[in-house]
Amino acid sequence: MGKGSDAKADAVRQIAFVACAGSAAGKARFANAAGSCAEAVDSGFLRGECKSGCVGVGDCVKACTKGAMKLVDGKVVVDPELCDGCGDCAAKGVCPQRLIRMIPADATNFIPCSSKEPDEEKVRKICGYGCIACGECERACPEGAVKVIDEHAVINYDKCVGCAACTVKCKKKIIVDTRHDLRELKPTVAFVRCSGDGRILEALKAEGITSCAQADKAAANDERLCAYGCLGCGDCTAVCRYDAIHVVNGVAVVDPAKCVGCRDCTYACPRGLISIEPYQGAKTVPCASKAPREERGRVCSSGCIACEDCLRNCPNEAIYCDEGRITIDPEKCDDCNICQHVCQRDVIKGRTVPEYIYLQREALGLTQQGKEELA
Repeated sequence: MGKGSDAKADAVRQIAFVACAGSAAGKARFANAAGSCAEAVDSGFLRGECKSGCVGVGDCVKACTKGAMKLVDGKVVVDPELCDGCGDCAAKGVCPQRLIRMIPADATNFIPCSSKEPDEEKVRKICGYGCIACGECERACPEGAVKVIDEHAVINYDKCVGCAACTVKCKKKIIVDTRHDLRELKPTVAFVRCSGDGRILEALKAEGITSCAQADKAAANDERLCAYGCLGCGDCTAVCRYDAIHVVNGVAVVDPAKCVGCRDCTYACPRGLISIEPYQGAKTVPCASKAPREERGRVCSSGCIACEDCLRNCPNEAIYCDEGRITIDPEKCDDCNICQHVCQRDVIKGRTVPEYIYLQREALGLTQQGKEELA
C-alpha cells in the first residue's frame, strides 16, 4: 500500500499536445470535403502542402470525452484545465498523422511541428511554423533534452528544465515558450536594406500588381526605377507571424521591438533586401544599390550615392564598400555617430535597441569572455 501511494504521489500529470501549429496540410481544403482525418490523409496532399501536419477535421475532438479539445478556425486547441491525460485522443487509429503526444502538464517549452521535409527552403515556403531541422536548439540545450528526429526537433520532457536556451537559438522562432518573451529573447533582428521614397510601388500600382515577385519582373527593365530597391507590395509582411514588418510609404520597415529574427521575411523578398543583424545598437545603411552614382540620384531621393565620406571618416574602419554598397560591420561599430554627421544624404540610420538581457546570456551559458565581448 505504501509503495502504491508513493508511486501515485510521484506520477506526473499529463495533458495532450498537438505537435502542429500550422495550416499547411490542406485544412481549408478538407474543412467541408472530408468526413474524417483518415479520409483526408488518404485522399492525398497537393503540391505545396505539408504532408505531415494536422488536416483539421477533428477526429481527436470527437474522441475526447472531457470536452478538452476544440476546433477553432481549423486548429485543434487543447484546454489544459479540462484535459485529464487519459490519452484517448493519442490512441492508435485516432490521429492518422500521429501528431498528438502526452506531455507533462507543467511543461513550458513546446515545439509544435512534425514536418519530415528535409529541404529548409521548402519548409519555409510551406509553413511559417515549420521546423527546419537546423539543430541549433539541440546544440544549445544544456540538458541534452532536445533532439532532431525525422527532420524536426523533439523535446524530451524527462530532461527539459524549461530554460530559454532552445527558444533563443531557434532560427525559425517556432518554439513556444510560456515562461519567456520571444520578443526579448533574441540575438538578431531583421533589417531592410532600403529607405526608398516609394516611387517603385507608385509606378506599379496602376498595373494591378499585388506581389513583390510580380513587381520585380515588371520593374526590372524600367529605367525610371531603382533596380535594387524595395518593391513595397508586402510579401514580407504576409509571412511575418509577429506583426513586426510593415510597408510604410512604399517601403518595408521592421519594428525591432517586435521582430524575433525568424528569417521568414528574408526568404520572401525576391530582391534579397532583408538581412539578419545583431540585436544591438549599431549604425546601418538602408540602401542596396550597386548602380552608378548619377543613376542613384536620379531614381531615388533617399538612397546612398556611395560618396564614401562615411568610409573615410570612420575611426574604427568599420565601414567598407562592397560592389558599390556601403556596409557597416556591427562588430567594429561603436556607435560614435561620425558617419551620420558626414553623410550628405542622411542615409545612415542608428538603431536604438536593448542590449542582450541577462537571462539570455545565462541561458546560453556564455563564458565571462563572451559576456565581456557583448558588453
